[in-house]
Amino acid sequence: MTDETDIYRRQGFAQTVGIGRQPALIIVDFVVGFTDPAHFGGGNIGPAIDKTVALLAFAREHGWPVAHTRVVYADDAADAGAFAAKVPTLLKLTEDSPLSQIVPELAPAAGELIVRKRQASGFFASELAGWLAYRGVDTALVAGCTTSGCVRATVVDAVSHNFRTVVVTDCVGDRALGPHEANLFDMGQKYADLMTSEAVMEHQRKAAAA
Repeated sequence: MTDETDIYRRQGFAQTVGIGRQPALIIVDFVVGFTDPAHFGGGNIGPAIDKTVALLAFAREHGWPVAHTRVVYADDAADAGAFAAKVPTLLKLTEDSPLSQIVPELAPAAGELIVRKRQASGFFASELAGWLAYRGVDTALVAGCTTSGCVRATVVDAVSHNFRTVVVTDCVGDRALGPHEANLFDMGQKYADLMTSEAVMEHQRKAAAA
């Protein structure tokens, strides 16, 4: 049987875009509620958070812009829409809910953007694209959860804003591994480069040395 990936290769998918001169790290929805399978967590989200700790420290050391996203709804759900209608439990993620707080090990530092969003993508109806552009960013390095949901939506919108886009594969997670793996494959074919956190950091070390 023909390898299913062969058709992608023959049709010219999965080209490499690379990391440009000014990367930024976008950390999508690594909040407390996504660490707990009783709420929104499960799968490999915990290990992805652990890997992101080192990448975030590296980004700060190298002065990269860093943006974090949170899903935040009004206490009375007045700002809820179709996304929350599909997943009503998201309405638990209000500004002061413990579930909607960024996990302590990735707590934002001064000067880092916190995007409060009500849709899947960190770019939709937010200041993220303009914030990145003002800082001269040409490359979006995306970490977070879930791979098949808000990470994917953010990646597609990053490409739509003409950022080179890299999914940091060990820094993204999903509550189920099947959707995680399928969406990594699909994003790697169509929208983004796939790199581990160590590969990203090694690239930067070589670029700095050069």
